Amino acid sequence: MSKYIDCRLFRNGTATPVSLADVGAHIGEADAFLWIELASPEPDALARLGADLALHELALEDAISAHQRPKLEEYGEHLFIAVRTARLSDEHIEFGETHIFVGKNFLVVIRHDDGEAYSPRITEKLGAARNGKKPGAAYALYLALDHIVDELRPVLAGLQRRFTTLENRLLERELERDNLERLYALKRELARLRDAAEPLQDILPNLIRLHPELVTKPLKAYYRDVHDHVLRVMQAIDHLRTSTSDAMQFHLGSLSLEQNASVQKLAGWGALLALPTVVFSLYGMNFEWMPELHWRFGYPALLVLTGAATLILHKHLKRRGWI
Repeated sequence: MSKYIDCRLFRNGTATPVSLADVGAHIGEADAFLWIELASPEPDALARLGADLALHELALEDAISAHQRPKLEEYGEHLFIAVRTARLSDEHIEFGETHIFVGKNFLVVIRHDDGEAYSPRITEKLGAARNGKKPGAAYALYLALDHIVDELRPVLAGLQRRFTTLENRLLERELERDNLERLYALKRELARLRDAAEPLQDILPNLIRLHPELVTKPLKAYYRDVHDHVLRVMQAIDHLRTSTSDAMQFHLGSLSLEQNASVQKLAGWGALLALPTVVFSLYGMNFEWMPELHWRFGYPALLVLTGAATLILHKHLKRRGWI
């Protein structure tokens, strides 16, 4: 069985629930519109629906699986649209797919995800259609695409919050390794979100330009509005991807600077230790007086000179920031 089924017949502004098995009896009615939503339907149920609505077999094959590329295809009397979706659920992003069949007096939405149903929101707006809009395929398609694009905005906002948190940690000099891993994970999710939004940049203009019988003049402004929202989402995604890449470079550069500073300090202390080590190793431990070699004050003089040289080297290295 499908996870969710909603089938409603709109006639004279009134929505009536109907059985999926009765779709064939209503499809030929004049001035009637069928809204159908399925979630992960079984192949047999989809095949029966396809026979009732005269859907193309190739489009039905595509609608069964959730691994289709986003596209807009025309099959005789109906269109098939495949889009990727994303929604935010408890700060976790759920990606999925939605396949849409658009006919003269029907629209079938097939969801491949675990999200909430489209029907409560869309059927309410279909029933309240005014100002030249009517419950039909064109307006229902607009509402479905608008809903899909609207769900991208909270996802983008959630990713923006995650980036801001990571950016603040970097600016506070918290350069742990997991920050870089989180930035990379954020960039991957942005890439997936871009894959969901980008195809809509072509699908929406093609609907307006190539299918005037569907997107009539009164509805063009609504489709253009959805397209404008997609463009804004794309711009925000690209900006956030660039910022994430910059943050990764900043993180790597900061780590490199810290490593260089550590190496400098090690080198500085090594130089301080090397000076007395070289001097004392030159004379060894078996001597009577130093230097050369029977000078009575040679040993204390050597200690004083070595200590002075070490102190001068220490001040020089400290001034250069090496220790």
